[in-house]
This record gives sequence, C-alpha cells and structure tokens, in this order.
Amino acid sequence: MPTRSKIVAATISACIATAALGAGAPRDALAAPKTSVTIGMSVEPTGLDPTIAAPVAIGQVTWQNIFEGLTTIDRDGQVQPQLAESWEISEDGLTYTFKLRTGVTFHDGEAFDSSVAKFTIERARGEDSVNPQKRYFATVESVETPNAQTLVLKLSKPTGSLLYWLAWPSSSMVGTRSAENNKTTPIGTGPFKFVSWARGDKVELARNPDYWNPEAAARLETAAFRFMSDPQAQAAALKAGDVDAFPEFAAPELMQSFDGDERLTTVIGNTELKVVAGMNNARKPFDDKRVRQALMMALDRNMVVEGAWSGFGTPIGSHYTPNDPGYVDLTGTHPYDPEKAKALLAEAGFANGLSFTIKAPQMAYAQRTSQIMQAMFAEIGVTMNIETTEFPAKWVSDVLKAADYEMTIVAHAEPMDIDIYARDPYYFNYKNPAFNAVLDKVQQTSDASEQAALYGEAQTILAEDVPALYLFVMPKLGVWDRKLKGLWENEPIPSNVLAEVYWEE
Repeated sequence: MPTRSKIVAATISACIATAALGAGAPRDALAAPKTSVTIGMSVEPTGLDPTIAAPVAIGQVTWQNIFEGLTTIDRDGQVQPQLAESWEISEDGLTYTFKLRTGVTFHDGEAFDSSVAKFTIERARGEDSVNPQKRYFATVESVETPNAQTLVLKLSKPTGSLLYWLAWPSSSMVGTRSAENNKTTPIGTGPFKFVSWARGDKVELARNPDYWNPEAAARLETAAFRFMSDPQAQAAALKAGDVDAFPEFAAPELMQSFDGDERLTTVIGNTELKVVAGMNNARKPFDDKRVRQALMMALDRNMVVEGAWSGFGTPIGSHYTPNDPGYVDLTGTHPYDPEKAKALLAEAGFANGLSFTIKAPQMAYAQRTSQIMQAMFAEIGVTMNIETTEFPAKWVSDVLKAADYEMTIVAHAEPMDIDIYARDPYYFNYKNPAFNAVLDKVQQTSDASEQAALYGEAQTILAEDVPALYLFVMPKLGVWDRKLKGLWENEPIPSNVLAEVYWEE
C-alpha cells in the first residue's frame, strides 16, 4: 500500500502537470474537432436565388447547400435522384412521371409535394419568368399532380436532356410562400439554412437539423463564404488561416507559393470553364467565315495558356471539354499558321489588315488572354483594341442582352452548353440550320452513345465555322487546409457542395 507521503506527492505532480498542460500545451491537443468552415470565393453573387439570375456565383453559394432539385448532379457529373426518388419515361419520350420523396420540408416549415414542384416549374416557364434557363422548360406543355407524391410532365417533343437540366441550380425547387424573397433570404430544402449576408464580405449558413435525409445530413455545424477578389489577398488569407479553402484560387502564378506549406495543400482538377472569344457574327467583318478562321489561325493556343494562366489549362478546338461525352480534339482544324491567316484575310479583302475592339471583363484570365491575343493579331496586321467591361452588370447589359459588341471574351461555365450556338437570340448571332438540326437530334434520343456521336458532329461544325475563337479550358485550382476533407476536386458543375465536408481529427 502506498504511503501517505507518496499519495500526496503524486497528487501534487498531477496538479502541476495539469496546470502545465493548460498553460503551455498546444491548444489543438485540447480542442474538439472543428465544425465550421470558411470558403473563399473571388466573385460575390449578385443575389441568392439561382432561379432568377445567371451568374454562377449564386449557385456556388446556394446549390446543394440551401437549394435542391428534383434531380442532382454528383461529383462525377452523373445525374442522380434527389427530391424525386424515381421516374418513368414513356416510350415516345413525351411523358415523365416522377415519384417524389415524402417527409421533405422547406426551412420555413412548408411541406414539399407535387403542388410545390408544379409551382416551381410553372414559375420557371411562365410568360413573366426571368429564369436564366427558361429554355430548359420550353418543351413542357403541362404539369399534372395526380396526388401529393406524383408529378407528371407532358412534353411537346422529346427532350433527352431534361433530367440533366432539372438538376441545374436554375431548376431548384422553391417554396410557394418564400420564393419571392429568395434573392436576399433564400429558403430551400437543403442540408444548410441561410443565416445572414453581409454584402461585400460574407454569407453565413448553419446546419439544417431537420434535413429530410439523415444519412446525408451535413457534418459541419456552420459554414461561411468569404468574398475577396484580389489574388494576393486570397493567398494571404489562406496562409494566415483566415479562410480554410479557396476551391477556385484566382491566381495560377501564385500556386507555387504554397509549395512546402505544411498546413495547406494544392489540388488541380478539371472544370467546364471554356474560355472563348466570341464574335458578333452579324457584324462585318465577322460575318465572313474566312476572317474568323484567319483570326483562329493567328493564335497559338499553347502560348495563350502559358501566358494567360501560367500553363494551367487545356487548349480546345470547339465549345466542348475533354470531360464531356463525345469529345473530339479539334485543335488541329485551324492550327496556328500566321502566314495562312494573312492569306485568308487578303482573300476576304483585308490584305492591309483590319481593326476592331474586344470588350473584355475585368477578370484576370480575360485581361491577360486579351493582351496575348492582341500581340498575336498584330503579327498578321490586325489591330485589336481592348475595352475593359465591368462584369457581370455591364457585360450582361452590353454583350449578352444587347449584342452591342464586335468581339468579347468570357469563360462559359455551363456544362454541355454547346447548344448556345443554336439559341436565337444569343450574343454570337450565329445562324446555322445544319448545326441546329444536329442539336435537335440530340434531344430526340435518350441513348447516351447516340447523343455522344451527335455531339461529335456538332463540335466539328463549330470548329470549321469558328463563330467564336476557341481557346482553352480553365483548370480548377484548389488550395485548402490538409485536414479539410470532402470538397470536390473536379467541377462538373459550378458549385461548392458542403454536405460531405468535414474536418479530419
């Protein structure tokens, strides 16, 4: 049996050790696992309702965090059930019958059922709709609700992409009593609830304790999106721990600055961000295919990627990415050839060159790429003036809506959006019935291999016609804390999905 003196000594030693631990031991040794995350973003959304405005930053905050759809897109780019647990498609492709989940409620307590789904779709396709992808619902002739858990969409013609389109942020299900205010106080069915938005600074979310799917409930208690456009500030915030992750770091030239950092890791993934220099095909000289082809051949795409994005990126020859079904490498259709470019210009009546203005958004990739293009065009006698155009407001007003421009440059973020060249109106002002016919055939089948072959045909037409200068696909440059797990490394759709994110102990 220990003596009294030994017991007292042991007690004193334990107290001293405990005091020392509390005073001098690392805080992490005592800290509970983190339950919050701060995500950095370069662009602040203009609002928080993805069903009424197009900027991708809206979906990057709200999609799959606050709002959900009948279907969803997973991290591999595949369509999966969500608020619709299953569906049936009629043999003629004109009737889609969805079985909806039970027990789903919005964050304000409103129950989700077929009447709410009908309200959402009617709102998106209605005459007064401002949905940025209203065209997704153009073939919906009627919406029927046989009972609370059944939704029936009757179509005017087969629409092979419907299930995919229903997964998009613009197709998110919204509540009948909250939809009007979603721009500033979004209410959805997702794993996170909206808490606050300090404009110019951050949006805060909190875990939804009543989420309909306990197996997929958020592991984080809170999340914040911090907005900072300056790349140097982004790097400093990451290194200081003020933000835990920048899933889309804006400065490729600074990626090496994180080499050797014991706390941070860099991740290079793929995206759908196609950087293209769009031309107004209805204006001279861009109404002449020879001019467009000449400008394409004046550009060394590898040099563009190196100079504009520090070598990160993949050159493309059409409006399509290597991630997409039926991708064809068409960079060899009009390869870099300045002499042939000059000859084509002369053939088109511009032996002495020509001049025009590019309206370039303020983002780094657009400015840098424009400057490199400007230098390359000068080598074939073409003068390109650069007019910086504020994005999104000014660019959307002047270019996207009014088509008041000669050339512009922007990264198109929508996956599988090659159909934009068939839209009328659209800012390219490109008209090609043969191209439109191929896109129509895509929608007439739900067979994946048939669709892939048709997409190959569509790419080939664009590569030959050059309604836009096809430059490169931007990579997803991620920088985040090594202990932060679950973020998407690739980006099949612009997003910051947080439901599976957690901190490793």
